[in-house]
Amino acid sequence: MKGLQWMTKAFGLYAWIIILAGCTLAPHYNQPAAPVPAAWPSGPSYQEQAGAESGQAPADLPWREFFVDPQLRELIESALENNRDLRAAALNIERTRQLYRIRRADLLPRVDATASGSRQRIPKDLSGTGSAMTVDQYSVGLGVSSYELDLFGRVRSLKEQALEQYLATREARRTVQIGLIAGVAAGYLTLGSDRELLQLAQDTLAAQEATYDMIRHRFEVGVSSELDLRQAQTRVEAARVDIARYTTLVAQDENGLVLLVGAPLKPDLLPTRLIESPLAGQKINAGLTSEVLLRRPDVRQAEETLKGNNANIGAARAAFFPQIILVGSVGTGSDQLSGLFGSGSQAWNFAPRLTLPIFTYGANQANLKVAKVDRDLAVAAYEKAIQTAFREVADALAQRGTIEAQMEAQQALAEAAAASYNLSRARFEKGVDNYLTVLDSQRALYGAQQGVIGTNLTRLQNLVTLYKVLGGGGEPAGNSAGNTTDSKEGS
Repeated sequence: MKGLQWMTKAFGLYAWIIILAGCTLAPHYNQPAAPVPAAWPSGPSYQEQAGAESGQAPADLPWREFFVDPQLRELIESALENNRDLRAAALNIERTRQLYRIRRADLLPRVDATASGSRQRIPKDLSGTGSAMTVDQYSVGLGVSSYELDLFGRVRSLKEQALEQYLATREARRTVQIGLIAGVAAGYLTLGSDRELLQLAQDTLAAQEATYDMIRHRFEVGVSSELDLRQAQTRVEAARVDIARYTTLVAQDENGLVLLVGAPLKPDLLPTRLIESPLAGQKINAGLTSEVLLRRPDVRQAEETLKGNNANIGAARAAFFPQIILVGSVGTGSDQLSGLFGSGSQAWNFAPRLTLPIFTYGANQANLKVAKVDRDLAVAAYEKAIQTAFREVADALAQRGTIEAQMEAQQALAEAAAASYNLSRARFEKGVDNYLTVLDSQRALYGAQQGVIGTNLTRLQNLVTLYKVLGGGGEPAGNSAGNTTDSKEGS
């Protein structure tokens, strides 16, 4: 009966230990409120988000569906495979995953197998028999070298912090991937734009040279003045300057793409001009509220870091309480190798150790204060991440709201400049106007044509930017950044 009572008490004590070991002293985590308005900005610069209720969120729109140009798709595929920054981000994930596994292993006792043997000669002056003797000792056993009984959740809090750090690195990789995809797309569009500008400069040079030849012939026969000839020459040289400048820019654009892609570029994948519709931009909308920002991986990364710092407070609080370390072993020992497993050779050792902090001279209080300050810093970083994201989306929406009107106006300007140039050239050839009028209209036409190309680039890059700042381009959250529990991790 007494034995049964003793077993009942021991079982109850063990149950209480298990319950306590599952608790931590970390404060309850509450997600901070977003420090930005719920509604997107409105005004003359913004368009109404048509179809925001039914449209697909950019974070759920795969990049292969957004970027419809096959050449651009292949470049992005190559970048995802070869880019070194993305590769380093993936390795950081693996590193933090292993660190988390180390912390999780600390929750369980570490059992080591040991075996030892020694042979020692004791001189007669030191032996108890008065004569020299040889002593043999052999032992084998299993033991727990040092296991902390986590009654106050210190080890568990550190494990939670490692888990949150692991999740943060997963979100960091998604951020790198989104930036990489947008960077490749922007570089591709810029290269196409600069090549189109280069072609425009070459065409302008050919036209200016033809005009210069015509005026030189007129000058030789006395119809045009030397001033007209020199003015025509200035336009020829200006076109040559632009050709040299855009040739340099094209080469630099290609170098930038090589760095992003991380491998040599196939010539047939590079654009010769700025294509009209490389993107499925009509599928992009910012949603009804700014709550979509919480799905951005950089915001999620900041929140995982905040959760990790919150868990660190639990570890700092646990340092105020006793620390119980269990050390024990069981095995056999003998003075003869053949007697290791004989009768009476069993040996065991159990040496628990309790450490109670008494005089730490404020070290524990300071550690706790540091943990709380780190948590507050993480809150500020989380809120700043949301504010930055809101500003980026608002800027992209402001540009999107006016870029189409700007494009229409720029095209109308180019058409008017072309008509003006044709009229002034005809009047000059008939002797009605001087060449200065033609020169001004040529300059205006060239600038307007450059403006059309530049505005079109801005329009396309705005769609890429909007897709990026709304979290598009990463894997779906459930595949790459979903919550990870102990059951999902391998041992």
